[in-house]
Amino acid sequence: MDGSDSNLPWPGILLALLSFIGLLVVGTDIFLAVAILILWVGTLILASSRPPPPRDLPQEEAFSSTNMKPLLEYSGTPVVMTEKGKISVANRSARKLLGSHIVGQDIRMVFRQPKAIKLLDLKKSGIASIVGLVRRKDIWRLNRQVLKNDLSVIELINQTNEADITRAHTDFVANASHELRTPLASVIGYVETLQEDPDVPAATRAKFLDTIHGEAQRMQSLVSDLMSLSRVVAEKHEQPDDMLQLEALVRTAGRDGAGPKRLDRLEFDIRQNFTIQGDERQLEQVVRNLVDNGLKYGAADGPVKVTLSETVNGEAMLEVKDEGDGIPEEHIPHLTRRFYRTDPGRSRASGGTGLGLAIVKHIVERHRGRLDIVSEIGSGTTVTVRLPVPSSKN
Repeated sequence: MDGSDSNLPWPGILLALLSFIGLLVVGTDIFLAVAILILWVGTLILASSRPPPPRDLPQEEAFSSTNMKPLLEYSGTPVVMTEKGKISVANRSARKLLGSHIVGQDIRMVFRQPKAIKLLDLKKSGIASIVGLVRRKDIWRLNRQVLKNDLSVIELINQTNEADITRAHTDFVANASHELRTPLASVIGYVETLQEDPDVPAATRAKFLDTIHGEAQRMQSLVSDLMSLSRVVAEKHEQPDDMLQLEALVRTAGRDGAGPKRLDRLEFDIRQNFTIQGDERQLEQVVRNLVDNGLKYGAADGPVKVTLSETVNGEAMLEVKDEGDGIPEEHIPHLTRRFYRTDPGRSRASGGTGLGLAIVKHIVERHRGRLDIVSEIGSGTTVTVRLPVPSSKN
């Protein structure tokens, strides 16, 4: 009997045969007896069979620079892999950020900031934040994961934009609070004076009430501009799809910006009409703000000229030019910043909130346009808005 036969349950099979003979003796139908015998013997054979031996699974390959390099190469996040303190792998993003020469260098020579060195000296995983890795004020977070065989992976996360946004929000809230605090202080001061001294002369009372009214209007304008700026920023990435006639919009919004008292100083030079894709309310706000600024900060009785023409590239070009004193060159790059003023005293006295050009910039960007400001001392200022025109024109 060979090895395979030794696994058969012979005692059970013998018992099945004896039972089969017994069934025949007592007169059981032969076909039924045979079926019972086959079922019994088959069950015994299946029950006694052994499962196949387990297959040997392939051993997982240990982490190494060789097998990790293809996995890391095309990651959009800069990643480096170190082995015994030296950079063995730097993916494409890391080489672009730090230079191809870092491969093979001591990791401490690449990340020379104290916080990074402290993290690298640890024998375990960890996180460190460093400033000035590539540029002076950039901020990076190092995520280090220690593997076996003296390997570690370091992921570099750029947090500069997050820090800039947080700083911008903080500055914005601080500036808005400051702008509101000044008129509020005036309103509260004059109201308390009127409450404490009911015998204030009528002329003085009228002066106080005029001041309160003026400061309240200033706060109202500031809140209105803040809400407008918030809406524009929220919609900045949603390109409008309404088709507008630019000439009619410019004329209407320009007159609104000038108001009845300054309308005689406003000049139009409409050389061509355009049908553009835009948000009517926001583009009217652009024209009103630019006309108001030109009349407010230009020469006291000088004209403000609004020109609508076509650029050599087929864009609609809106120019608003005043004949004021002009703006010093060093101020021009900052004019579209929130609350930036070249002359804070004059701006506040004229009712400016410091948000007009910031609103204009964001609206123009939403319309995929371009804003340019050119000024020359003694010759006035020209603000130019270029807007794309769809291929089909009227």
